[in-house]
Amino acid sequence: MSASPLPILLRSMRLPTIAREYDQAIHRAEAENWGYQRFLSYLFEAEGSDRLQRKIERQLKDSNLPPGKTLESLDQKILPEKVRRQIPTLLEADFVRRGDNLLCFGLAGRGKTHVVAAIAREWICRHQLQVLFVPAFRLVSQLLAAKRDLKLPQAITRLQRFDAVVIDDIGYVQQSREEMEVLFHFLAERYEKKSVVITSNLVFSQWDRSSRIP
Repeated sequence: MSASPLPILLRSMRLPTIAREYDQAIHRAEAENWGYQRFLSYLFEAEGSDRLQRKIERQLKDSNLPPGKTLESLDQKILPEKVRRQIPTLLEADFVRRGDNLLCFGLAGRGKTHVVAAIAREWICRHQLQVLFVPAFRLVSQLLAAKRDLKLPQAITRLQRFDAVVIDDIGYVQQSREEMEVLFHFLAERYEKKSVVITSNLVFSQWDRSSRIP
């Protein structure tokens, strides 16, 4: 253990990885005859890598993405060819940065949730975008509770911090007037600002008719 106060100082400056790697890096630098620039680069690259990994882990935890629904576990052979061709473009997340939306319609059991969850996970891991995955019934319940407590604007503002909100199974919403009002209020606030990804078992024409406020 080094008697140097530097590791303590590094931790106080929120550089825990450099503090942890400092002694070992010195020994390696001396053994391999590193220069000062290489020594500093090694330490700060280690700090940056660990900091990025911690950020991704926090974002994955905050996302509420379903476990196990990853790109690796997705059997792309069962997907329509048109969908398979679109996946590389969707992974780039340019449309999320523009605030555009993604609608995924199809019958139950066809893998819609797995596809969007896997893609959303990659948005976090590759691009460090902030993503929230939420079943439609849960989102509506939270918005209704906030409205009853006269805190709907605050609840929607908190959701605005996410670059993309994935609303899963929107067809299961009961579609009462009050439910549809809070849902459309949320969607209106995000329109052309932040992305929404929607999955539904209803075909688009059915969803369009059923989602109109009476």
